[in-house]
Amino acid sequence: MSTARTENPMILGLSNQNGQLRGSVKTAGAPGGGVGGPQQQLNQMKGTINNGNSLPAPTTNAVIKRLEEKFEIAPKRHEDENIGLYNIDVTATKGNEFEDYCLKRELLMGIFEMGWEKPSPIQEESIPIALSGRDILARAKNGTGKSGAYLIPLLERIDLKRDCIQAMVIVPTRELALQVSQISIQVSKHMGGVKVMATTGGTNLRDDIMRLDETVHVVIATPGRILDLIKKGVAKVNQVHMVVLDEADKLLSQDFVSMMEEMLGFLAKQRQILLYSATFPLSVQKFMNAHLQKPYEINLMEELTLKGVTQYYAYVTERQKVHCLNTLFSRLQINQSIIFCNSSQRVELLAKKISQLGYSCFYIHAKMRQEHRNRVFHDFRNGLCRNLVCTDLFTRGIDIQAVNVVINFDFPKLGETYLHRIGRSGRFGHLGLAINLITYDDRFNLKGIEEQLGTEIKPIPGIIDKSLYISPSSIPLLYLFFTPPPSPPPPVLEFSCFSFFMYSFCLSSFFGCHHEE
Repeated sequence: MSTARTENPMILGLSNQNGQLRGSVKTAGAPGGGVGGPQQQLNQMKGTINNGNSLPAPTTNAVIKRLEEKFEIAPKRHEDENIGLYNIDVTATKGNEFEDYCLKRELLMGIFEMGWEKPSPIQEESIPIALSGRDILARAKNGTGKSGAYLIPLLERIDLKRDCIQAMVIVPTRELALQVSQISIQVSKHMGGVKVMATTGGTNLRDDIMRLDETVHVVIATPGRILDLIKKGVAKVNQVHMVVLDEADKLLSQDFVSMMEEMLGFLAKQRQILLYSATFPLSVQKFMNAHLQKPYEINLMEELTLKGVTQYYAYVTERQKVHCLNTLFSRLQINQSIIFCNSSQRVELLAKKISQLGYSCFYIHAKMRQEHRNRVFHDFRNGLCRNLVCTDLFTRGIDIQAVNVVINFDFPKLGETYLHRIGRSGRFGHLGLAINLITYDDRFNLKGIEEQLGTEIKPIPGIIDKSLYISPSSIPLLYLFFTPPPSPPPPVLEFSCFSFFMYSFCLSSFFGCHHEE
């Protein structure tokens, strides 16, 4: 089988007519996450930055402009422009401010520079409890600011006078480890020497050993690699006072639970454990009973699916999927999209087909070399490509706010997998669209996932309202560096009208198809 990837990651089928983005994708800011303009909070600090000495706040436009450039603050948006940008998952707050938690001034500077204007609901609930030293069991939806909920108190409690590992964040995938480490480095950039290290399987073990020989305060790692370093005596974790398990349901599954149990045996008995996830199966409950001491439970999951994600299904045969996908590309206004397949082989085949249709495309799966995966993740996150085809490797915690469309080319079998997949769109309250290509064999999984998640996945309509998945006020930003090229004409699709259970319907209005004799 010939694949569409060479030694170096490449954009498949790049041309002047393939929908390539010509610059980083810009997204609007949100409370507690994203890129935005927190001028109001920063105004309180504008007279501060001069070798650490407090000065009277200057009021000249030139000084203010220099400060805004220093803090990389985006131009202020009119208040009305933000209406409709975010859903209730991140706007239903109690009205708290980050200053209310008595955080270090340097940490606040990093928070505001990230564009985190106000804490999201999960951050409001989690930050003060974590600062008190109590164990936490937090259940919140994907894309609502869980990373900030544990990184802010973690960084606040770091003592720079102690030359040792003081906190660990354990995540299930390498890509999530890199993302969390980047966020923590950015948030702590003004704190004067907080050392953050990311270590994952697939990277050079010797490099990690050399880095641990120097000062490291925070380790962000995958379970296998950190356990290996602990056993070798390289990572000294006896003084770790805080352990975070992000995506705890995956970390405590059969693949990792034995490693997690063994790792905790090396830690001091007096440690704080924070568990964060969107779902809590029985394995998490067992772990909580065994290792957490009277944890504070946070449950922001009255509804399991994201409120801002509109979900549709299209009933097709297997051979019609690519034609259906091509029609979606031509009809939808896609900023960036993630397309899920159920196997690595299908990922590569579909990515090659998409490039042949004339669309820019990356692909990523677990069988790729680590340096290639890192490159693809970095380039896609920076907006160098519009479409990404992947396996469930990319379902956990990956935060790319420019993604507004998720397509399940292959429908998942588990509700938990479905929830994490569609959570790649609608990040931090932004609007998103999830489209599922359903075959006859998927009909029972569709019904089961609807019942399990308590949601409704509707038949795809003839016309999808753009306001459901893209904010009108963000369109100028999305296309600031991009003039949409002409799309290749969609082929004439021939669909049959199938009947099964409650999910039969005709796609003729949307896909422009006719009845096949």
